[in-house]
Order: sequence, then C-alpha cells, then structure tokens
Amino acid sequence: MPAVIVLATGGTIASRHDDSGAAVPADAGAALVATAGAVPGVDVTVRDVTATDSSALTLDQLDEIRAAVTDALGDPDVAGVVVTHGTDTMEETSLLVDLAHADPRPVVFTGAQHPADSPAADGPANLAEAIAVAADPAYRGLGVLLSFAGNVQTVRGLAKVSTVAPQPFAGGLPVAELEGTAPHRLLTKQAPIADVRVDVVASYPGADGALVDASVAAGARGIVLAGTGSGNTTVALADAVRRALDAGVVVVVSTRIASGPVDAAYGGGGGAADLVAAGALLSRRLRPGQARIVLLALLAAGVGPRWIGAYLGR
Repeated sequence: MPAVIVLATGGTIASRHDDSGAAVPADAGAALVATAGAVPGVDVTVRDVTATDSSALTLDQLDEIRAAVTDALGDPDVAGVVVTHGTDTMEETSLLVDLAHADPRPVVFTGAQHPADSPAADGPANLAEAIAVAADPAYRGLGVLLSFAGNVQTVRGLAKVSTVAPQPFAGGLPVAELEGTAPHRLLTKQAPIADVRVDVVASYPGADGALVDASVAAGARGIVLAGTGSGNTTVALADAVRRALDAGVVVVVSTRIASGPVDAAYGGGGGAADLVAAGALLSRRLRPGQARIVLLALLAAGVGPRWIGAYLGR
C-alpha cells in the first residue's frame, strides 16, 4: 500500500468562522484528513507544519515548509507528499519547493476556496484527490503539482486568477500536456531565503523612481518590476531601475497583465527594450509573485544574473 504524507500549513482549507463571521485558522491536519475520508489503497500520515493563513506567511515559514517536504521525502517508503496550503500565496510556496525538487516522487499542493464549516466546503474533495495523485506512480517525474477542483497542473507559471471560482488557478501546464518533457531544475542546493530582500515595485501612469530608490536604500538585493503591458514602465521609473542596476541590484521585469509573455518590444525611454539594454532581466512567463520567489531562491543559493535570466527567460 503506497504511503503519502500530508503536510498541513493552514489556509482556507483549515479555517472556520469565528463569532464575528471571519474565517480564521482552526483545523489541524488530522481533522482535514478525517473529513477527506479514506482514500482506497493509500496509507496516509499527517504532519502539522504551521497553521497560518497564506497571506500572512513569512519567508522563514516558507523555508520551514520547504524543509518539511524534504524531510518527508527522506523516507524511501513514502510514495508522495501533499501540502495543504492557503490559495492566496500557494503559487509562491509551491514554486519555491519546485525549484530544487529533483526527487521523482510527486509533491502535490492543494487547498480550498471555502472554509471547512461552509456548506460549500471544497477542501475534503480537493484533499482526497491530491492524496490519490501523490500516491499514483503516473505522476512521478513531473515536478511539483497543483491538484484542485479535479484538475492537475504544474506550478511553474501558476497564478491565482479568481477569488471565488471553484478552480481559482491558471497558468500551469496541464499534466496531460507534459508527456515527453522533463522539469527544469536550476538549483542543486537549498539555501534559506529569509535573509534575502527582494521587493516588488509596480508601474502605473505617473510612477516615479521613489519606490525603487527606497528599495535599494533598504538593502534589497533584487527588485521585481510589475510592469504594464509586455513589461513597460515610465521614463522616471526606468531611470531608477538604471540606478538600481548600477548599485548591483538584480532587476527582473514582469507584468501586471494576467496572460501573455513579457517581451522587449517597446522602447521610448521606459519600454522593456530600454530596461533590457540597461541590464534588467525579463521574466518571460512568471508573474511578479513567482518571479520574486525565483529571484529570492536563486540569490540565496549564490546563482548569478546570467543563470537567473536563463531560467526566467524560458
């Protein structure tokens, strides 16, 4: 019988309404597994890592979750791992785990859109499906996966695109499209990310360089620019990016747009072509949240701009 370890970290799937009507962390991992019911032919054990809404997670806690996954896979009898997690920042934590996940055994993230005491609670079904995926050898060698609302996809490129839809995520590759491909692993070691500062700065009409300058002054080693369109910004913000680059800060250009590639198609002083000419790197597919996680993890591991750019340019 395949063994699966469930790592509980909190989130909506583990929340219940308090007296004020707000959803707050409530259920430990054992309660989640109990409500999901037995998955036929799978031996499930539970470990509680944290009980935190994912919007409130710290970088230290992300390190703890990643370490818990590594520890769970240290048991050769384990067929796979499931991580229950809040949907708000699941795209970040799952990608952090994926960056160095060379083990062929599945690591599957899941969560819920409705609290555990909601009449429409979706957590039990999502968890049961994720456990079945983690135990299934057909999902070996595909990297870290998301199982949610009957859909399984990769986590690279993942973004939460709805606050209410039963399936709130898009951007990952459906597993059905992965045949004949292999996940790309850039990291051969895991280094703590908690001591690395990487900020996200948004572009908008009239944006100046004050936030970029403040980020540099605060000691940021990296900045992710949430650009407009295909990665563009204002002339003033582009000037601040040049100052940051001159100070040795790695600047990555992403976009606030939900889909489509980032591309150095525009100039004019603030276009992505100008930013690339100054030395910024393009995050071709990853949106700001995941681009920041990549930059955090790679800077922490001592990876240089050349390889950071190569990964983000895929």
